[in-house]
Amino acid sequence: MTRIVDQYPHEVGVTEHLWITMPDGCRLSAKLWLPVGAHQAPVPAILEYIPYRKSDGTANRDQVVHHYFAGHGYAGVRVDMRGTGDSEGVQLDEYLPLEQQDGQDVITWIASQPWCTGAVGMMGISWGGIAALQAATYRHPALKAIVPVCASDDRYYDDGSYFLGCLSGQTIGWGAVMFGRNARPPDPAIVGDTWRKQWLNRLSEPPLFLETWLRHQRRDAYWLQGTVRGHYEKIECPVYAVTGWADCWPNTVLRLLNHLPASVPKKGTIGPWGHAYPHHGMPKPAIGFLQEALRWWDRWLKGVNNGIDHEPQLNAYIQEKVPPDAGHTVRAGQWVHQATAPTAKRRGQHWFLGDKQLRTQGFKSAPVIIHSPLSCGLCSGEYMPWYTSGYSPQLPMDQREDDAKSVTFDGEIRDQPLTLLGGAVAHLSLTPSTPSGLIIARLCDVWPDGASTLITFGIANLAQRNGREHPLPVEPGTRYEVQVRLNDTGYTIAPGHRLRLALATNNWPMAWPTPDDGALTLDSENSSLELPILDPCASDTQPTFAPPEHAPPIPTDVLREPDHERVITRDIVEGETALWLKKDSGRQRLSHNQIESEESTTERYLVKDHDPLSARAEYTAHQVIARDTWETRTVSSLSVSCNYTHLILEAELTAYEGEEEVFSRSWNTEIPRDGL
Repeated sequence: MTRIVDQYPHEVGVTEHLWITMPDGCRLSAKLWLPVGAHQAPVPAILEYIPYRKSDGTANRDQVVHHYFAGHGYAGVRVDMRGTGDSEGVQLDEYLPLEQQDGQDVITWIASQPWCTGAVGMMGISWGGIAALQAATYRHPALKAIVPVCASDDRYYDDGSYFLGCLSGQTIGWGAVMFGRNARPPDPAIVGDTWRKQWLNRLSEPPLFLETWLRHQRRDAYWLQGTVRGHYEKIECPVYAVTGWADCWPNTVLRLLNHLPASVPKKGTIGPWGHAYPHHGMPKPAIGFLQEALRWWDRWLKGVNNGIDHEPQLNAYIQEKVPPDAGHTVRAGQWVHQATAPTAKRRGQHWFLGDKQLRTQGFKSAPVIIHSPLSCGLCSGEYMPWYTSGYSPQLPMDQREDDAKSVTFDGEIRDQPLTLLGGAVAHLSLTPSTPSGLIIARLCDVWPDGASTLITFGIANLAQRNGREHPLPVEPGTRYEVQVRLNDTGYTIAPGHRLRLALATNNWPMAWPTPDDGALTLDSENSSLELPILDPCASDTQPTFAPPEHAPPIPTDVLREPDHERVITRDIVEGETALWLKKDSGRQRLSHNQIESEESTTERYLVKDHDPLSARAEYTAHQVIARDTWETRTVSSLSVSCNYTHLILEAELTAYEGEEEVFSRSWNTEIPRDGL
């Protein structure tokens, strides 16, 4: 149960809006939570820098976090990025150098304020966590520490674009989300009569983000800009990285702990959660994340010797057996300490494949054909489970249906539990029958009754077998040694259960299919599974976290209740399978500024089982920002389909002020496929 804290050591004053002027004259809009008396006794500051609209989009999330920090003696600063929310300018893409430079200029501005000691921390979830990591690489002298949450350190391989080296359905969904969200206007109550001109600029000037992303299908300079992975040495300030096993980016924490310079104070916590701050973490248990962050800030922004820098480096939640359920609210398990993070170099435990079995010793076995229907993968759940949006259930379902469409290998867990921590690797000897293909590896916990719980998964694009920078055609009939690195996990398989490795050639819609409906021949006798066994050096004591707590939220009127649906249908006549998602946030009105907002989206992913060129993703969104008699509405639609050589992108955006159409724009383009 989350505790609402309304009494603090410091009284807090709130400034709803102030301008921070960039060197080129563009003004960014900020909200400030400040301890009373800070002008006489300056305090450190904590910055959250994101594009998600402080006046309405993240208003409640910002309030419960930054008021809490301010009540404990910090300035909370929440800034809308250029071209978003109430800030001036136009946002032309994600993570541009200008966005990062603006962040550096914001830090400079904060550090120079009379209420600030000159020490700044930076935190955020998702985009905000990525922004904190990127900011740290600039080594601003005022940036003393960061807390990135559910953040990616690799824009290409481990983000929402080319997830694990394939075109992800999330790429399309996320591109569509930003398409609609970027079309929302600033607040006339803040920016004045210029709001309409700024809004029309936002509608007309930006490119279609998704088109830009689709024109960069390999790991080129576009993606390397702003990618922290490979440049960890640029970070010098203390880093406390946090994520959840159910999040789309579970790998960042261990990579940071393993690769940040030894001189950098670092700490990581990985819980069972999806894409949410851990004080709201679902599945539970949630933790007192804000208290944990305060300990980090106190140590590195105030110089308090509270011992956090002498604690074990990693806190990891080891999940225990749980029947498959897409709507888990609680995950059984236990916390463990690790003095240091497990590394990819540490030798794991090898299990060998053959005759549908996993064994700890090699044995003779015959080759096996892997050829999955395109509908394989529909049980995988959402790419980014986000419980706080009210859109659950989003977790993986029972894997038996996908297991039946895969080639599976089972190993008995007999007398002792098998506990994993880190990333498993499937070492596979494969011969393709066509010039393109994917291989998907899923690790499952199989119950005595046959129920199959997804533990983790990985994807390898055969065209990227020699690197993600230069994809190469696949030569049919040629044997390749392929490594499939599965996402990091912490999980215990109980005695009496079976560990299952399921191999498939499709994982729709998480992975867009390659052009060929080909089979892979697995030389199982020369293939194996390497498991990251929990290091026995884990301490006997478990980490202790305080219960979750936060500041009171902003009173909010619910004008229309949220709604969500997730439906899978099969058209037997046409041979088409469709995944249909409805995500409706309802309509809310914030009491402090009377802004009303709503966001509703639908997604459809369609495919025919043995026709990869039938793949199609469709997305529609309605966005409303209103107050009293003023109302703006945007309607956007976007779809991606394909032929053998091209991806086909269609989009349309229409904007209304009241009932009057004020803007309309459409896109229709074909983009050559490049190794996908």
